Amino acid sequence: MSAGSATLEHELASTRRLLWGEHVKEDVFRRWSQGFQFSTDEPSALIQLEGGPCAAIAPVQGFLLKILLSETPGHSFQDLTSEKCNSLLVRAVCTIISQCLVSKYNVAVYRKNDTEANTSAGNNVSVEEQSCDAIDHFHRRIEVHSFQTLSEVEAFYTRNIRILKDKYGVLLLLYSVILSKGVSTVEAELAELSDPLIHSTYGYGSQGLINLMLTGRAVAHVWDHEQVVGGLRLRGIERQNDIGFLTIMEHMQYCTVGSFYKNPKHPVWVLASETHLTVLFSLERRLAAPETAGESAERIFRSFDPEGNNFIPSAALQDVLCAADLVSEPEYVELMRRKLDSENLGIILLSAFMDEFFPGCERGAPDTFTLHHYNGLLRSSPGGRVVYRTGRAALLECPMRAATTDPMLTCLQTKWPSIDVVWDDGQSPSLN
Repeated sequence: MSAGSATLEHELASTRRLLWGEHVKEDVFRRWSQGFQFSTDEPSALIQLEGGPCAAIAPVQGFLLKILLSETPGHSFQDLTSEKCNSLLVRAVCTIISQCLVSKYNVAVYRKNDTEANTSAGNNVSVEEQSCDAIDHFHRRIEVHSFQTLSEVEAFYTRNIRILKDKYGVLLLLYSVILSKGVSTVEAELAELSDPLIHSTYGYGSQGLINLMLTGRAVAHVWDHEQVVGGLRLRGIERQNDIGFLTIMEHMQYCTVGSFYKNPKHPVWVLASETHLTVLFSLERRLAAPETAGESAERIFRSFDPEGNNFIPSAALQDVLCAADLVSEPEYVELMRRKLDSENLGIILLSAFMDEFFPGCERGAPDTFTLHHYNGLLRSSPGGRVVYRTGRAALLECPMRAATTDPMLTCLQTKWPSIDVVWDDGQSPSLN
């Protein structure tokens, strides 16, 4: 059943402004105009034709992998049929839409004209599209179908899989998410921001769009809960998510990723560089275990040791204890300072700190594990082949943060400060 035309026209106009702003470059819209296509070299890996739509494609890939790893642990990725991969795609899309916690699901569909209907993939440019602005043409041909249950949405997509796989599939998902959640609700969550969800010049997705796709909430920040900055209460991630998020921007101290994103329910993380999103995943379920109290305290201690020296200035002890929710009364802190810095060197070693407050602390994560990395961008894939890259990871005694110049390792060290990874093909995958 189609939504009322007047209401639909208003909602689509509002969605357009929310996503694109008042003006969008033709080239940016063109780069986002692709469907969800699978790699011929990796049956379950989505490909990205050009820069921009990773803000939608990477989250879908992440949820697809979460479903795949949950249902078929140890299954060979190469054994997957096209029917199975299409099913995974539909379920991943439905998971993203369901996170919006809506009372009604609105699915955007692109109604092809006769010329487009006669093409197999819907990727050709029609005469009508050539004669007018492409984004205007796209909006004029959107239909919206409403459903009461998620199972109805899944059945609809399954019957009409070309909606997702043809030319505008990625954009149609964005419109479906926003129309289902409600434009006004998304705008309220984005109240701190005035920029559109897609950058009108460069075409990359904002953090608000990434968070909307990953969590169902279009908040602008990646820390846990809320933080007060300059008198403003800024909203972050409110609960543990199914899949996580790590960013190299944290290493650059542009942001702080909270525990909810770093420790998701499943061992799948979207990774962010300055300009692109990729996905890291593992079959090792223990990587998704919540941090132990000792691991949390060690992470906090290391945050006061940015050079990776395994010690902090003794003057920082009170701040560390306070951040770790340990006793931080001045008299107690002074007592501990004298004990942990008995030679009065002005430093406190990590080992002494852990032995005092968390003796015999065991890691929740194993010391060695296998990681896999996905980058859907064709130009960033060796030989233009989009495949999962595999690496063997180890958590070392001493962090390597001060020594590495590898962007991948730098990003991973925001979660695992002492991680090192040897990739099977000898080359670290690109984050870009």
